[in-house]
Amino acid sequence: MTNVRVGVQLEPQHTTYASYARAVREVEALGVDTIWNWDHLLPPYGNHRGRHFEAWTLLAALAALTSRAEIGSLVTCNSYRNPALLAAMAKTVDHISGGRLILGIGAGWFEREYREYGYTFGTARERLKSLAAALPLIKQHWQLELPAPVRNPNPICIGGEGEQMTLQLAAQHADIWNGFGPPDNFKRKSEVLDRWCAELGRDPKTIERSILTGTHTARGLDRLVEAGAGHIIVTLRDPWNFATVKQLVRWRDARR
Repeated sequence: MTNVRVGVQLEPQHTTYASYARAVREVEALGVDTIWNWDHLLPPYGNHRGRHFEAWTLLAALAALTSRAEIGSLVTCNSYRNPALLAAMAKTVDHISGGRLILGIGAGWFEREYREYGYTFGTARERLKSLAAALPLIKQHWQLELPAPVRNPNPICIGGEGEQMTLQLAAQHADIWNGFGPPDNFKRKSEVLDRWCAELGRDPKTIERSILTGTHTARGLDRLVEAGAGHIIVTLRDPWNFATVKQLVRWRDARR
């Protein structure tokens, strides 16, 4: 059987920091490979004026709360921080974590928070062009500035499924690509990524394929692996129910 990694995205909305910190410690103790938050400035659903925590401040806390699991944001909105600043933030969290950071990044999509925080939303194409310009600058800052990242360079996870630009950027820059289900959709998008790799001269096997999913059954998870996923991530929200994570870890261990 193919070995897979498993992760959990803990939603940083409608919760308290104390509750969130307990959840982080619990999922690491359960044995997940990766722990993620998301990068929003307002709750994307539920009470839009409810509690919410900023992603990178929280990632610094995750780095200190954990000792084994890799951590990241699924995914950072490129529009909210300029590339030089983001490179410095990522490098700092990488050092706090002892080299366990994954830089998850995407073009952004949540128009309401762009508007309320004073960012220019623009078009999807404009946001993707900005991401394309940012990625090499981030890598450049990692190479030029001291201290160098513990993992040099940090692994980059690009999230999104756009076939003309996002998957091309993943083929150019990503160590991990994150997509969505169902399995047939994920398989097709992964094949598009393979074609971009062929066009750009990149070995597609060097890009880990991850999926954010609501699938929990063993058969459903097996189908995701059959579709090409090697890293399966589930989402939890407060009040936390860790049964899903326990089931996911048991399923992973049974495959090894």
